[in-house]
Amino acid sequence: MKIKALSRSVSAYQPPGSTAPKQPRNVDPAIHPFERAREYTRALNAVKLERMFAAPFIAQLGNGHSDGVYNIVSDPNSLQRFASSAGDGSLKVWDLTSREQVWQVNHAHENIPRICWTRDQKLLSCGTDRKIHLFSPYQTENNSAPLSTWLGTNAFTSISHHRSKNSFAASSNVVSIYDLERHTAAPEVLQWPSSTDTITNVAFNQVEQSILASTAVDRSIVLFDLRTSMPLHRTVLNFASNQIAWNPMEAMNFAVANEDHNIYLFDMRKMDRALNVLKGHVAAAMSVQFSPTGEELVSGSYDRTIRLWKRDQGHSRDMYHTKRQQRVFSVTFTPDSKYVLSGSDDGNIRLWRANASKREGVVSTRQRQAREYNEALVDRYGHMPEVRRIKRHRHLPKVVKKAGEIKSEELKAIKRREENIRKHSKKQFEKRESEREKMVLAKQK
Repeated sequence: MKIKALSRSVSAYQPPGSTAPKQPRNVDPAIHPFERAREYTRALNAVKLERMFAAPFIAQLGNGHSDGVYNIVSDPNSLQRFASSAGDGSLKVWDLTSREQVWQVNHAHENIPRICWTRDQKLLSCGTDRKIHLFSPYQTENNSAPLSTWLGTNAFTSISHHRSKNSFAASSNVVSIYDLERHTAAPEVLQWPSSTDTITNVAFNQVEQSILASTAVDRSIVLFDLRTSMPLHRTVLNFASNQIAWNPMEAMNFAVANEDHNIYLFDMRKMDRALNVLKGHVAAAMSVQFSPTGEELVSGSYDRTIRLWKRDQGHSRDMYHTKRQQRVFSVTFTPDSKYVLSGSDDGNIRLWRANASKREGVVSTRQRQAREYNEALVDRYGHMPEVRRIKRHRHLPKVVKKAGEIKSEELKAIKRREENIRKHSKKQFEKRESEREKMVLAKQK
């Protein structure tokens, strides 16, 4: 009778660099009655260490601008180059590796320029002087003349480039579609009928590339389709929106930064309610951008803070601030989603870690495994009160903390008044309006 037995060499499963043989471990829970208690302690230590090593601020880039920074855009074809524009009309291109500016143009426009990158790494800028300039930062020197200029009939407020075509959209009281290859051709004009209000922001969809979204002074969000040259839908909110950003991974979803301190996520197929409402800012949300993965957002606010959000959660996962940072007008992720860039009213451009406690660089296998194990433990025991409290706690600036308390009291008073009205009127027989439907005033198709 032959009996076959497994036979392995000790060196085959020995830890690298060690001479001690690794003993097999029995994972039967009956043999480890204190495993959950040990894991909970490790999770507590892991979340404490995460907060202890949290250092989100990395550096201020160069000498910044001499005026407030109102627009920052990352070059989609480069991990290290991005451009910024300031209130004095200047444009600068920065290099993240050296943290210094590599190109600049002074007084490109008379007022605040709005900028975007083209497919071939050129820079488009527009301003209230009714001009659109095309620059080539990679091929020209500082303060060089623009390659091309387009003249409009009204002040331009925003600009966005098509992802795959050589065309771009510029907004004034209408949306004008220009062709980069045909400089003399008249632009295609898109407009909601009977609407003459100024359009404040415009953005091309990165997936469904023929869809264009815009926000206007009349608190509306309008969707356009370039294939039919017609508007698709118009939604009016309670307050005006300052910026609109498309999810780069989901063609139908976009986010708007609103004047009522909130960020609203919408599905363009169902605009009668929001997908999610992100609450936390205590002043107007001025800027919002999705991460390249589409899973997170970053926002900048008039309350001088930057907040990071998970797409499916209502409250921010982290909040960044510094003592000298003023009102934040522009934020963006780097194309690798590891860092965040912010431009504020104090003229500085700041570089932050997207994950405050994470350090980049080469790590050993042991370090990587320990990091992944700690992250899994924190996720597993994140519902426990002590772990949740440590993970969510942030030291807020005194002004922001006080404003948050006042805002909380005001919202409670409004809710209490609405409940009293509901209790003593016919509204008690009506269906309650969801928090995700309250901000939508009207819909038009």
